[in-house]
Amino acid sequence: MRRWVYAIILFAFSASVGFAQPRAYFTEPSLSPDRKEIAFVSGGDIWTVPATGGVAALLVSHPANEARPLYSPDGRYLAFVSSRTGSGDIYLLTLATGDLKRLTFDDGLDQLDGWSRDGRWIYFSSTSRDIGGLNDLYRVSVNGGTPMTVSADRYTNEFFCAPSPDGKTLAFAARGIASGQWWRKGHSHIDESEIWLLRSFEDGAGTYERVTVPGGAKEMWPMWNADGRNLFYVSDRIDSGNKNGAQNIWSATPGRSDARRLSTFTEGRVLWPSISYDGREIVFEHNFAIWKLDTASGKASEIAITRRGASAGPAVERQRLSDQISEMQLSPDGKKVAFVVRGFAHVCRVVYESDRQNAKKGAGAICSSPLLPPRRSPARAHSAKGDEVRSVELHRSRL
Repeated sequence: MRRWVYAIILFAFSASVGFAQPRAYFTEPSLSPDRKEIAFVSGGDIWTVPATGGVAALLVSHPANEARPLYSPDGRYLAFVSSRTGSGDIYLLTLATGDLKRLTFDDGLDQLDGWSRDGRWIYFSSTSRDIGGLNDLYRVSVNGGTPMTVSADRYTNEFFCAPSPDGKTLAFAARGIASGQWWRKGHSHIDESEIWLLRSFEDGAGTYERVTVPGGAKEMWPMWNADGRNLFYVSDRIDSGNKNGAQNIWSATPGRSDARRLSTFTEGRVLWPSISYDGREIVFEHNFAIWKLDTASGKASEIAITRRGASAGPAVERQRLSDQISEMQLSPDGKKVAFVVRGFAHVCRVVYESDRQNAKKGAGAICSSPLLPPRRSPARAHSAKGDEVRSVELHRSRL
């Protein structure tokens, strides 16, 4: 009898686990200026779907991870973050033509935060120039160029910024380590954060003003309403209707003590919100799905989405890098060569002409280099990364 009981329990457990349906993960949504379309991230790619829900189409797909798509105020461009060139740089996609432009070139993550209302600037936070992984605030022209520092308070973490509609004030989250622990449910003292303002930063004499009360909550992702008088943000602050500290959308007026909770979630997460340019709707991730909130009523509802498209799966990318191999140097014994390709250093075994019949053949990049001292000619370098074998043919010029 006991065996039958065990068998029934095992079958029930296997059925509950084995036949569970996989669920797609939708995150980092953004509304188009006319509020008719939503761009979001799923599977590391960027998708678009009607704002009312339905079938999503694949917009940007790459073996790297794409993140944080944000429409320009005129709807002509989509800015996003991609790891295709390192830790994460900002790219600009022209929606009408598909042209793609890289705007930032930093070693650290450049976290895209928002557009200026005139469409001239893209604001972001980055760990590339502060110490200890702390963020500073920057902006870069949509035409490219050197990013300009907006706020770089040493030893203070400043992140998730939002320029006001008139472009004179910057709202941002500060203090703690919530920029790296946004995913963590709940909070401790070290990742509590606050909402601040930087006023009149254009003339270089900006002043700082705290919006939310210090301590007791993790408050992030400030967003302006259309006239720039009120702020919306995400907070897990406890109140009479939210005693377990679930994340919700809050609103506050700078200079007043009128912070209040708009949404009514008692569980789950509220992540990566984005407000429409007219301030009427906020889209965000909640429980792995995309939700929309009406800022006037505080009513929130899930958007039903079905993906349709084939993502770019993991694959060996074969490229010819004839002009991108630099800083090559042979080892003293001539058995290894070190070189740099696209900012990454490689060390490879050298196989000379007489040993070619014993060398593995692999697809790779071919380049010419006068930097290696004349010894034997030519040399081929081989390196392996996982299951991928890369080979580099190094032709040498005799000087």
